[in-house]
Amino acid sequence: MDIAILGAGAWGSALAVSWSPTHRVRLWTRARVDADSLARTRTSRYLPGVTIPASVAIVGEIEAAVARAQLVVVATSTTGLRETATRVHAIDRSPTIAWACKGFESATSLLPHQVVAQALPDARRAGALSGPSFALEVAKGLPTALVFAADDRHFADATAAALNSPRLRIYSSDDLPGVELGGALKNVVAIAAGISDGLSLGRNARAALVTRGLAEISRLGAAMGGRPETFNGLTGLGDLVLTCTGDLSRNRDVGVRLARGQKLDAILAELGHVAEGVHSARAAQEHARSRGVEMPITEAVCAVLFEGRPATDAVQQLLMRDPRRE
Repeated sequence: MDIAILGAGAWGSALAVSWSPTHRVRLWTRARVDADSLARTRTSRYLPGVTIPASVAIVGEIEAAVARAQLVVVATSTTGLRETATRVHAIDRSPTIAWACKGFESATSLLPHQVVAQALPDARRAGALSGPSFALEVAKGLPTALVFAADDRHFADATAAALNSPRLRIYSSDDLPGVELGGALKNVVAIAAGISDGLSLGRNARAALVTRGLAEISRLGAAMGGRPETFNGLTGLGDLVLTCTGDLSRNRDVGVRLARGQKLDAILAELGHVAEGVHSARAAQEHARSRGVEMPITEAVCAVLFEGRPATDAVQQLLMRDPRRE
């Protein structure tokens, strides 16, 4: 398959490395200087110790990346999805497109498939790639399982089969909203888990947060059109566990730093990567309130992120909730 990957950050570069043995891959990066550097050194600052194979074509012009592509994969952050999809639309009004970002668009609180529907209304086929995956491990060829989701079941099945490999297993789903919601909401719970770990509350507390966090994800996910079984799969429980426990998790790291008293602006500046959970927390809160869905963990995270509440107070708020049936 001829694949154009738009976005040469950690995830886009990792996918390029993983798919390069069996597909023709072009990797586009916005800045020409970055394209020249990647083409010359074959190394990315986002993936230490990983070499980008010579078979991956590094391009600095989006037109050259998209031309003749059988599949266009947008691997920017969710914030950059609309702009990138709009640029694709100017080149090809009806591409076959996928996106590998998670979260809600910060300005609109829309899910990625809703953004793509607005920016590329004539796309032939469209779907999301999601699941429990740290980019560095994928780039190193460590076993990973993902899900490709699309409203068109046949497209989802065919694309998953084409992209599947022994080290990057791709399952298919036709629950596009559920897959996207799992990927967005787990980042909010990961911030809570990081706060718990930063306060040294122990593994019992983390397990409780993961479990009750999954309950929150499932409640809002179902209210927004996802299927309950999706949230028990790779893009729900699987991604939640990884993001809440892995040391490579940016969202968990945000929580750890908040617990240690760092200010949010300073944390985000130091990370140098996008932590989608910060934007997703506010959107999740808005969606939950508008639908009458109870999400105490999300409310506590928002209080710390946006209201200046100390992390210890937010935890106390959760612990003081009245007992109830699970």
